[in-house]
Parts: sequence; structure tokens; C-alpha cells
Amino acid sequence: MSEHVYRSIEVIGSSKTSIEDAVENAIARAAKTMRLMEWFEVTETRGHIVDGKIGHWQVCVKLGFRLEE
Repeated sequence: MSEHVYRSIEVIGSSKTSIEDAVENAIARAAKTMRLMEWFEVTETRGHIVDGKIGHWQVCVKLGFRLEE
């Protein structure tokens, strides 16, 4: 078993539907340009209010990816 080294970045995802969709949107977008992603951590959750209702959700997601050998 080899030892791995990881790096992390933060991205912010958004969704009009739910927190889960915001996380999935962030991961899906990052996956277009990043390789070897292996974990995520939601570090912040917030939203935008429009006319007294939730306009959209925002989540700050820390993504961990393995550095190539």
C-alpha cells in the first residue's frame, strides 16, 4: 500500500433547490478540470433571501484530491 499526499481547494456551489444540489453542483463543476478528487467537506452554508423566501443556497465546499506520483 503506497502512501498518498493530498491537496485541497475550496469552491462555492449554489442551487435554487437545496443544499445537496449546491454541493453536487460544486463537485460536478470541479470534476471538469480536476482529477483524483477523493473527498469533500462542507465548511459553510448560507443562502440568499428574495422577498422573504430562500432565493438560492450557497455552500462552501473543501475538495481533497490526491497528488499524482
